Amino acid sequence: MGLELVIFIVAILFGIFLYWRESNGNGAYRFLNKIVNSKELQMAADNPKGFVFKQAFLPRLVFVVSFVLVVALILEFLTPVSVFGSYNGISAFSSFAVGTLIGTYIANFVIRSSKVIEEKSDSLEDIVHDTIEKGKDFIEDLKTKDAEVVEEPKEAPKKEEKSARERLKDKGLL
Repeated sequence: MGLELVIFIVAILFGIFLYWRESNGNGAYRFLNKIVNSKELQMAADNPKGFVFKQAFLPRLVFVVSFVLVVALILEFLTPVSVFGSYNGISAFSSFAVGTLIGTYIANFVIRSSKVIEEKSDSLEDIVHDTIEKGKDFIEDLKTKDAEVVEEPKEAPKKEEKSARERLKDKGLL
């Protein structure tokens, strides 16, 4: 269980690194796009999409699993490590794939959050300052209300009115 946890955490960090790297430049994706697609179907020059950056869930899942599968096959045939020979190898393979996928979404969240915070930093500062001022005013109001005891004016005694039944009798409706 300890090794799987370490593999999972390393995979999350790898997913964060992969997403961050593609957010800075997508040269490999652009190169593969030029090889695979005709001139009309190639992506625009200003399109930032990559293998995992700005992709939907399914293409991102396919890329991550196929990437991890290729690395596992290389490990299987070129080294004495047997990835697919036991349950532990398959478990490590799946932990690495899922961890990488989760890491890409964590990086997506962090990058988007930092952009929003940068854009709204001035307005957030104003909001916090206004909230603090309103809180101070509210505390001052509470202090002054406690100091001044407000007496409610006493109501004048009401003269007795006829009941609804008596008013209907007077009109002749009952």
